Amino acid sequence: MNYSFTIESIFRDLPTFHQKGITELTVNDLKFSSDKEGILRLVKEIKKHCPDLFLSLLIDPKIIDRTLVDSLSEIYCSLEIPVCGTEKNGNLLFDKKFYSGKASLLNEAGLVFGFNMAWGMQKGDTFKMFRDRLDFAASLYPNHIDFEQLERTPYEDPKPTGVYSSKDMDFSRGMAFACKVFYSQGRAVSWFNSVLQTLKINASSFFADFEEFQQCNNCSFEVEFDGDEAGHKAVEKLQLMFLSQKFEEKSKIHLFAAVNDIVKINGAFSRCSSDGTEEDVELSYNPEDLLSPYSLNIADFVENVAMESTEIKIFETDEGPDFKIIG
Repeated sequence: MNYSFTIESIFRDLPTFHQKGITELTVNDLKFSSDKEGILRLVKEIKKHCPDLFLSLLIDPKIIDRTLVDSLSEIYCSLEIPVCGTEKNGNLLFDKKFYSGKASLLNEAGLVFGFNMAWGMQKGDTFKMFRDRLDFAASLYPNHIDFEQLERTPYEDPKPTGVYSSKDMDFSRGMAFACKVFYSQGRAVSWFNSVLQTLKINASSFFADFEEFQQCNNCSFEVEFDGDEAGHKAVEKLQLMFLSQKFEEKSKIHLFAAVNDIVKINGAFSRCSSDGTEEDVELSYNPEDLLSPYSLNIADFVENVAMESTEIKIFETDEGPDFKIIG
């Protein structure tokens, strides 16, 4: 069951959350997102009264610093970070160095974070700039990339401008939806950039190609496909079908057995972690190799690691998902 709270009532009622059975809290308040002292206080109260609570927090990237990151590292949380440009004299400026620095702080601390993005909503935005933002955002290893525009019912395209045509708005929506399904609902963060590097393709082009695949496989925006409703295993099946096609298209099909294993083992671990499900997984490589840093460079991995047909069981433990070899 979902409840709604004001910021004031959250602080007042936090001591009762455990008794009420509240295990997750989403704070999506724009004003509070830039209140560093308020967020530090919220973390302190969560640690005191309900340390097992999971917090999803909208946060202004301008306030992210070492102090805040260290504090947030002490609770279970996911940060939602707006990624947008700055309007100046009719132009839209985007500071990659700024976002890269914030993402580095979060990644170094092992914090989970996602990006909130949009297209065609800010003055001066262009199709090329949206693609560039999407490429850049994916390169920073966010857990997910969300597009609020896709969640609005009924959906409405942004108004076209002299520099952002209605056709390019359609292309942008397709890329955004493809990103939502393949990357976010497909839980692809751990291996996505390795795949892009191997295929020598940027994220926006990859998502544009996946959107065409979706159109042909009845899982597009137009048919209101929902990866969460279909289930992660169904999305994983789509991922592997598409990746097989891409690796064959790029004359790299000899690398696909490793990619297939990497996607399957990470997917099974993710489902075990989120749902507690046990799974038997058949692999072409040893799981220790697949879960090692060697797998980050797929071409080198295939060249230097021997294939070893293995069957494993992935299961939940008190310290998180683990596996054992069963065949």
